[in-house]
Amino acid sequence: MNARRTYITTTIPYVNAQPHVGFALELVQADVLARHARQRGEEVRALTGTDDNSLKNVLAAKAEGVPVQEFVDRNAEAFAALRGPLDLSFDDFIRTSSDPRHRSGVERLWELCDARGDLYRRHYSGLYCVGCEQFHASEDLLEGRCPEHGTEPQVVSEENWFFRLSRYEARLRELIVSGRLRIEPASRRNEILSLIDSGLHDFSVSRSHIRARGWGIPVPGDPSQVVYVWWDALGNYVTSLGFGDDHPDFTTWWAESTRRIHLVGKGVIRFHAVYWPAMLLSAGLPLPTEILVHDYLTIGGRKISKSSGVTADPARLVEQVGTDAVRWWLLREVPRAGDADFTLERVVDRANAELAGGVGNLVHRTVTMIHRYRGGAVPRTSAGAGALGLACARARAAIGEALGDFDFRRATSAAWRIVDEANRAIDATRPWELAKAERDGDRLASVTLDDALASLHAACVDLATCLQPFVPSAAHLIAAQCAPGPDDGRLPQSSALFPRIELAAPA
Repeated sequence: MNARRTYITTTIPYVNAQPHVGFALELVQADVLARHARQRGEEVRALTGTDDNSLKNVLAAKAEGVPVQEFVDRNAEAFAALRGPLDLSFDDFIRTSSDPRHRSGVERLWELCDARGDLYRRHYSGLYCVGCEQFHASEDLLEGRCPEHGTEPQVVSEENWFFRLSRYEARLRELIVSGRLRIEPASRRNEILSLIDSGLHDFSVSRSHIRARGWGIPVPGDPSQVVYVWWDALGNYVTSLGFGDDHPDFTTWWAESTRRIHLVGKGVIRFHAVYWPAMLLSAGLPLPTEILVHDYLTIGGRKISKSSGVTADPARLVEQVGTDAVRWWLLREVPRAGDADFTLERVVDRANAELAGGVGNLVHRTVTMIHRYRGGAVPRTSAGAGALGLACARARAAIGEALGDFDFRRATSAAWRIVDEANRAIDATRPWELAKAERDGDRLASVTLDDALASLHAACVDLATCLQPFVPSAAHLIAAQCAPGPDDGRLPQSSALFPRIELAAPA
């Protein structure tokens, strides 16, 4: 029987500035889903990358006084380099300005939609936000400013190519209501349905070559225009699979039988849940199966954003507190719905309390007792799983259920329950008293010392397995600490797996 296939993608960010921890949230969430699916025996392909063909990038390069390609190359490298600090396991990374797979795929998508009669050219005048790279209706503005970026849109008047989005209104609604296009959480699904019910309007899918400063992919057959950055960027989900060149990866990973998951921020939900599915319908291609929408990280209540300057460098953060602490906070504290305020102190407090004081302490106590009472050899016992074993089995099931709902906080809470249950088991069985009773020849205890120690060791091994998708390096440390040596069958001497983090006092 063939393994289930899962294709997981993140959005691809503009490279007008260095990456921030807000995008790290999406990267880590996608990585967790990919690792968990692999752990379950699924075939997985995970994709991220950068959106290079943006006017924002052009303007940022101009402000810095460097060629656009040089500018985007440098910043894109900073995004690709997050793989190490964040311990990411992506299979592919695409760059829209330089990857040879991309342009041919964008052109193919354009040509298919054009052949369907869904592209036409007309004059247009509107309010354009460079930060969003989109036109806004005046009623969508807040006191005349973009609700996302707080800037006044530019008045733009030119002739562009348009896509007949209005043609797909009823079909999109039916797909979402039926659940064939699943949007999570439900509040975001309802937001999109409300948008559709208010009426969908055709949208501009090109920019003049002049206004784009010559940067971008030319419209097929019309070199006076370049493909609109969002049309260009959305295509990466299929161009990375070799869509434009009939590569077999496309027919494998964008097949009806493959689960196709997009992770996106709430600010770009319209593009992913309305524009992109309509483009695919027009081109006669399968749609994504699920769109997971996350809210924002904030600092002092303000959205983390490259353009606003409200930011925190994820690579620098890892240098300060470590990969495990960053990943654990992003997954443990950020809710499924609603923004989360980021502070370095919160990251440190969570890591010290739960990784050092919880997980690390449990493993240390368990291994230390096995060394003290059994010379480091894990006892063999004929006892069944017991209450702690059943609790671990329930935790594994709860993690799978929570990740199926894209609820990372609930999933990590389920893993954390193993720590709670193991500590309760220690308090209930009191292995040190069992050891004393054993020395005194008292055999009346309902739980033997061997049973207690073996159960705790099994829980630590289960904990490592459960934590692997969330904090893989921490899980590796736990597994190594709990692995009997190949020569003597004894556990390594216990060591502090997660030293407490101490922040340097401000100068």
